[in-house]
Amino acid sequence: MAELSGKQRRHLRALGHHLDPLVQVGHEGVSEAVVRQAEQQLEAHELIKIRIGEGSPQDRHEAAELLAQKTGAHVAQVLGRTALLYRRRKEHPQIVLPQ
Repeated sequence: MAELSGKQRRHLRALGHHLDPLVQVGHEGVSEAVVRQAEQQLEAHELIKIRIGEGSPQDRHEAAELLAQKTGAHVAQVLGRTALLYRRRKEHPQIVLPQ
């Protein structure tokens, strides 16, 4: 999967600004349940916010990268304890990225 360009990241950040976190990474870190939930949400929405709790064993950047790696997604942004993940839907994608 090709890396996102700066222009594409800015576009995704603008789209994700008003989203509420759909996935919570807690004291167990990036567990299989969290990965499953993120997979379902990415398939439904393409762009999701995740909240990384204070008690997470991973650093916020580590947790976002690990979750992105396990779900085949891109990290569009990590801001505070919130991360924005994007994965293009296989069928009927709704988000069109700028070139």
